[in-house]
Amino acid sequence: MNRQEATIIHRLKVKIYYEDTDAGGVVYYANYLRYMERARTEHLLEKGIDVSEYHKKGYLFAVVHADINYKKPARLGELIEVTTEVTGITSVTITMQHQIFRGDNLLVEATVKLACINNEGRPQRLPAEFKSLFPD
Repeated sequence: MNRQEATIIHRLKVKIYYEDTDAGGVVYYANYLRYMERARTEHLLEKGIDVSEYHKKGYLFAVVHADINYKKPARLGELIEVTTEVTGITSVTITMQHQIFRGDNLLVEATVKLACINNEGRPQRLPAEFKSLFPD
């Protein structure tokens, strides 16, 4: 998928700080997951879904699968951009595609699947408004 395509729904800019990097000034690999989490949360909020409000109502969202391809590293002081697109939705799961860029350079791409669960950790149906906000 090309960054310029109209299907990309949300963009989040992230500045790389010292705390994000290893001793060599390269972003620690697990931190990309944090950036994607922020981007997903902001994307949902932009669509009117406040994750913390749903949490209070007993709807929790757990990552059940992540497929990540690291292509190039981000480094201390750089500004990166995380794109987020909903690529699939079922009655219980929502799948998102993330791409992380530095300028026009693709650094990381990932597919992340979230499951809607209840307070006991059991699967439950996504709230009805999810389907209308993210039509196929």
